[in-house]
Amino acid sequence: MSKAFTKETDDQGTDDAGEGGAPLPSGAKNYMTPGGFAAMQDELKKLARDERPKVVEVVSWAAGNGDRSENGDYIYGKQRLREIDRRIRYLTKRLEIAQVVDPAQQKRRDQIFFGATVTYANESGVENTITIVGVDETDSDAGKVSWVSPIARAILKAQEGDTIDIATPGGVETIEIVAIRYPGDAPATSATH
Repeated sequence: MSKAFTKETDDQGTDDAGEGGAPLPSGAKNYMTPGGFAAMQDELKKLARDERPKVVEVVSWAAGNGDRSENGDYIYGKQRLREIDRRIRYLTKRLEIAQVVDPAQQKRRDQIFFGATVTYANESGVENTITIVGVDETDSDAGKVSWVSPIARAILKAQEGDTIDIATPGGVETIEIVAIRYPGDAPATSATH
């Protein structure tokens, strides 16, 4: 039978992007902030020490109840166990290759580097604030963008007052860097333009 018609198991064909983080560019380091690294470690510990043992206990109990083919606790438990094990493998791999960069230690605070919180204004004067973080730390709702994202790559090494052209789906947009902050900096004061 052709391989095209065979079913792959859940353990085959998984990649880094399927586990919540974006794939790293070829040869790139997995930069992370200390907070992001600690959060991943906490998630790994929670899964390995708390959640996995509980699921194993439920699966063991359900397996002792006879026919497994119609046992919802057993079927769901085995599926959840595969998900937990996959996430544990992913987190372990990502933490092994992580390079923690503390943005609070940045010497050149007048330029945009990893860990900077940047406020920029578009051509209409609308301001946005983003923080440049590792690929596993992104959270668009909180304004955390990956250092490999198009916006971050475009503004890296820029300084306050610089204007930068960014390619967007709607065409080229020009933005101006309004403020750059790093952890430990004094809160920004509102500037008048």
